[in-house]
Amino acid sequence: MLTVQEAAVTLSELIREDSRIEDIAEHLDKLGPAERRQQTLEVDGNLQKTLYERAQMSAPVDLEFFVPPHVPDTTEVIHYGRNSQPAFKYFQKRWTRPAGREGQLFGYNEARARPLIGPGYFVAHPTDAEGSDVRGAVVVDYFMLPDAAVPAGWPAIKPNHRGLQMFVYNKTRDYMRRVSEHVSIGIAYRKEKTVLGYFLLCRDDKS
Repeated sequence: MLTVQEAAVTLSELIREDSRIEDIAEHLDKLGPAERRQQTLEVDGNLQKTLYERAQMSAPVDLEFFVPPHVPDTTEVIHYGRNSQPAFKYFQKRWTRPAGREGQLFGYNEARARPLIGPGYFVAHPTDAEGSDVRGAVVVDYFMLPDAAVPAGWPAIKPNHRGLQMFVYNKTRDYMRRVSEHVSIGIAYRKEKTVLGYFLLCRDDKS
């Protein structure tokens, strides 16, 4: 159980206080699911950048972080997110492990703006040299689209270079770092050159 003093501390405060990533992870792991999600979604863009840099000291993230091994294939796992952009800050990344595939996850972005900007489908996989990229061990790759079954009820798969979603997802890759047992942080690149921003994810505890 958290003490009263521990419960009063927030993730944002720990980042501002220059806390070690190990202490941040311990704090998040002690929180209940609702409080963990709330504190994650309160972290603003400037602090996200700081946390991303600090998370370089974490153990590399892997695909099982996003879809745990006990979750059946072609089952949805939701990660609640906040990005560093001025608009459309809150979203979900929804993930699944395709049946019969190793080394890949499929996913898309769910948000209020999805009818306007599209689902933003992606394929997640380890980065080059088995996850050794310094930006993050797993890449969310919008250059790639799912080519096998996705969960029932997911939106139609659309190429990211068509429609308005091309301004959000086309030629984009997100590189992921681990923060804690449920929380990860990513940096988004356009054409591998331009940093578009940062985002935090908190995995649904039911997964």
